[in-house]
Amino acid sequence: MTAPAITRQGERDRLVVKLSQIDWIFCLMLAAIAAAGGLMLYSIAGGAWSPWAGRHLTLFAVCFVIMIALATVDVRVWFSLAYPTYAIGLLLLLAVAVVGHSTLGARRWLDLGPLRIQPSEIIKIGLVLALARFYHGLPADKARFSGWLLIPAALIIVPAAIVAHQPDLGTALLIVATGGVTMILAGLSLRLATVGVVGVAAVLPAVFMFVLKSYQRARLLTFLDPEADRSGAGYHIIQSKIALGSGGLLGKGFGLGTQSQLNFLPEKSTDFIFSSLAEEFGFLGCVLVLAAYAAVIFMALRMASLAHSHFARLAAGGVTATFALCVLINGAMVMGLAPVVGVPMPLLSYGGTVMITMMVGFALVLSVRVHRYSEVTRGKGAFL
Repeated sequence: MTAPAITRQGERDRLVVKLSQIDWIFCLMLAAIAAAGGLMLYSIAGGAWSPWAGRHLTLFAVCFVIMIALATVDVRVWFSLAYPTYAIGLLLLLAVAVVGHSTLGARRWLDLGPLRIQPSEIIKIGLVLALARFYHGLPADKARFSGWLLIPAALIIVPAAIVAHQPDLGTALLIVATGGVTMILAGLSLRLATVGVVGVAAVLPAVFMFVLKSYQRARLLTFLDPEADRSGAGYHIIQSKIALGSGGLLGKGFGLGTQSQLNFLPEKSTDFIFSSLAEEFGFLGCVLVLAAYAAVIFMALRMASLAHSHFARLAAGGVTATFALCVLINGAMVMGLAPVVGVPMPLLSYGGTVMITMMVGFALVLSVRVHRYSEVTRGKGAFL
């Protein structure tokens, strides 16, 4: 056998070993959630693959293949791409402000020929990678409390401020929450974190009065009393509650949800798809889907805990935090326990950029598991 043939055989063997290290049960749970989303999108379209279900399932299949391919990429490659990914995400956010596509008064998308992307989703992954790389090179005592913490704070605040200006308050809050959780995972003093939360709470009245736009203030007031404007600002949450409650224990049946089928439920394919699920499959269906989400979160955290490098643990933990926060916020929103802020239910809701970024994030989590013994060298400073 020639040297090139031996080399190719060795590369194939290494690839087989890497594929065997992937948590395929984890992948199956992701597929189950996406399939449930495709089923609901088919139903609320009146039993048609168009316009949502077919695209949703096709995109998931493509993203699944990409996820498996990226899972074989060494963690050290992810490490080297951390800051460039953050920088690209930030540049795309700035581009939105200049040439972004505007819909319903919000400028959140970039049209790139046949593609329309939402950079605020891309920056979520970029932020997690950047924070993980920064803390990888920072000593534990400085991560707990030091002047160095101004740098990760800036990494979080800058994109959050740009996204809030689009305006997209829900995603901005999610960016801040994800960054905060990642900092805590990195060793931030809980006392300092508590002081920060109290400080934010203290300035909320001023933000409410002078920073938020009128429709954002209306959403918050409607959250407290949706019945005050049943046909206006309170319409979304009232219809969502009707759909949730009417499903009962076992639901009305597949394709028989009146709120979604008759278009009473707004944003039924994105923000409020969980309400459609509750109406057609009831409490039992919701529990099964939430159990799948819980299993994904548990397995992802376990994979993060197995990593030998600080970067890998933080990166996988940050991605998991983003996913968990999306599930928590959307679930609370459709039940009336949180204001309507436009955060979709990951993998269940229809949405291209959200699907892509989540699957790339899970590719990172799987890469951490496959390369859990890889050591990422610490540099001489936080940025090395």
